[in-house]
Amino acid sequence: MTERLAKFSGLLHIRHSVQLTFISIFCVFLVVALGLLNIFPTTVSRQIVFNAKQSALLNQASIFSASLAALELLGVDGVEQVMELVDVNEFDRVIVTDSAGVTLYDTNQRESMLGAVCDFSQAVRALGGEVVFSCYYDGDTFFSRAAMPVVSYDAVIGAVYLYDEDEEQAALINSIQSQIRSISLVAGALTMLAVVCLTHGLTRRLRELVDAMRIVREGNYDYRIAVRGGDEVADLSAAFNDMTQRLQSTDELRRRFVSNASHELRTPLASIRLLSDSVVQSENMDVATMREFVTDIGSEAERLQRLTEKLMRLTRMDAGAVTAEKTDVDLKKVAERTVHLLEPLAQQKDVTIYTELESGVVIRTVEDDIYQIIFNLAENAIKYNNFGGNVFLRLSRGTDGAVLTVEDTGIGIPEADLPYIFTRFYRVDKTRSRQFGGSGLGLSIVHDTVRQNGGTVTVARRETTGTRFTVTFPRQMEAGAAVQKGENEP
Repeated sequence: MTERLAKFSGLLHIRHSVQLTFISIFCVFLVVALGLLNIFPTTVSRQIVFNAKQSALLNQASIFSASLAALELLGVDGVEQVMELVDVNEFDRVIVTDSAGVTLYDTNQRESMLGAVCDFSQAVRALGGEVVFSCYYDGDTFFSRAAMPVVSYDAVIGAVYLYDEDEEQAALINSIQSQIRSISLVAGALTMLAVVCLTHGLTRRLRELVDAMRIVREGNYDYRIAVRGGDEVADLSAAFNDMTQRLQSTDELRRRFVSNASHELRTPLASIRLLSDSVVQSENMDVATMREFVTDIGSEAERLQRLTEKLMRLTRMDAGAVTAEKTDVDLKKVAERTVHLLEPLAQQKDVTIYTELESGVVIRTVEDDIYQIIFNLAENAIKYNNFGGNVFLRLSRGTDGAVLTVEDTGIGIPEADLPYIFTRFYRVDKTRSRQFGGSGLGLSIVHDTVRQNGGTVTVARRETTGTRFTVTFPRQMEAGAAVQKGENEP
């Protein structure tokens, strides 16, 4: 768990500032967004002006061309008379040429081309029968040009050329662009300030989380981080607190387990040491006394062996190393064999064992597991029973599966102790437990073994006196159900 925490902390460790990374990424998006905001409106505005200019100039050129077409033959006097009837003042320059390109009319007095050949490309193309329009924007002015042929009886008899310069529209677009630029700068600055504040708050919470992980990695499992907000970082902080709480609980259990195991192992070892020292130091010990001491040493050694075996079994179960092959186990046969082995202990306590074992209760499991469950429950029922008491061992097939019940007529377990009865090394009466060789591990083995086999075990006080343990194995574990499932699988 600590290695996993260190790995997780390493993932959150930032060699380069996360805040700087977030700001850099956001700057890229912000520059792109503001660039589009500045380019798109001005581009659209220019296109609108272009379209308006094209429509206005071509419409007016069409009017001029239609008016001149009535002359059939273009001349200087005729063109001037026609052009006086139309409005030419709205354009900066209007030129009319004949079919040879000679200028017949020009509104520009300073650079008049009257009598000369008009070499403007638009006019030349119009004489070829094309309708021409072009517009150019230099940042300060729109320069628009349009040319249209004058057609009479399907023959081109001349061309009309219009030229216009518009600084007002250009100034309006520049004003809009300047305002958008100013707004973009202000909005960008405010946005960057907000991003810096937000990323600072986010990275500060991440730094707090990383610092907290370093503290916990050093062994301070009771450290908790403040959970603020309802975002993913808050969820991560809550998960971190839950993990540290689990680490703290696991560490406390580990310390308690080591302490209790050391204490339990030290007791028989101290007895063996004391008895062996007594034998060694006694020079005139008779044979009977020496045999008694040696017998006590053997009993303590057996107790130490049983305790070691239970600890090793619990360790293997915790590590998932108990992987024996499962077979079809007849619970009645295992129960009968276990009761037969416990008969000598029951006779010593003058305890009578009553059995009600239903036949045909077969489940798919490990036989040794069932033996451990029944043996530990029945042995406790005998050991901690009253002299001359009774033990009831029942086995049946219930609606939920196989049910094993072990009851005794002892003094029972206080209500306050029932929730902790399956905790390792937990004993209701420590003095009485040590008197009968109890280690506080038997019920823990029962609980873990039942759980690993998919069953449940519960404990309750009997209505009269004593304790009732109930073990239930689900129907999925029954041999018939297991075989049927295997047949149906592809």
